[in-house]
Amino acid sequence: MSAPDQPGPPRVDVLGVGISCLTLESAVEEVSGWVVRDDHRYVCVTGVHGVMECRRDPELARIHNRSGLTTPDGMPMVWSARWAGRRDVSRVYGPDLMAVVLARAVERGWSSFFYGGGPGVGELLAERLSARFPGLRIAGTWTPPFRPLRPDEDAEVVRVINASGAQLVWVGLSTPKQERWMAEHVGTLRANVLFGVGAAFDLHAGTVPQAPRWAQRSGLEWAYRLGREPRRLWRRYLRNNPAFVLDILAHPPRPVRTIPDPAGTVGSGSRAGAPR
Repeated sequence: MSAPDQPGPPRVDVLGVGISCLTLESAVEEVSGWVVRDDHRYVCVTGVHGVMECRRDPELARIHNRSGLTTPDGMPMVWSARWAGRRDVSRVYGPDLMAVVLARAVERGWSSFFYGGGPGVGELLAERLSARFPGLRIAGTWTPPFRPLRPDEDAEVVRVINASGAQLVWVGLSTPKQERWMAEHVGTLRANVLFGVGAAFDLHAGTVPQAPRWAQRSGLEWAYRLGREPRRLWRRYLRNNPAFVLDILAHPPRPVRTIPDPAGTVGSGSRAGAPR
């Protein structure tokens, strides 16, 4: 397990969370390099919801800032980066990142393990992705219960994923559960990259419809999702969105460097992007 030879992409401090300044294409190149070098890191895919959860939970913020990448999943993250003077940034949306990395995986022969989703979603996801990406190597799927795992259950998950030989582990547990899971397991799993992609499982499996591209580009995807699932999402959006706007006006985003964090490294080969 090698340590990184070079710093990763620069970051912008968005309310204490280091958002990576990159594009979809540069994100794929970054994670491809990890596999080639046999690094072991995780990727947080983060929008307003993730940032506001981090505002309420300093440990979750540290997890985001120790990631290999924390991608700008929503347009507010892209706008924040541009406000801080970074023009070389575009949205790195979880489902899109998943699709382009899987296309690369077919080319390179990398295998994927899918951890998370509701009952049956992992199997349906594997079936649909195999049809979409002929030649895709799927090492396995695992649907955990909604309760915390017992130590013996967690050890079995690690054993199965490691035995599968997967280089990529896709984690669909939603924020903040998936970020905590990745930070806890990046040092024990042999996979090179753990991706916390949340709703991408349901979107690619076809169990939940995806917002139109115009809504995604305009930053209105939240309104589309709220309209489809008001009972589940109204508290999240009506609590987080206004608070984010007020907080970002009071604390504008600013550029920061990606720096090592020896005191807070999570697992071997991980690195920090700690805002300061």
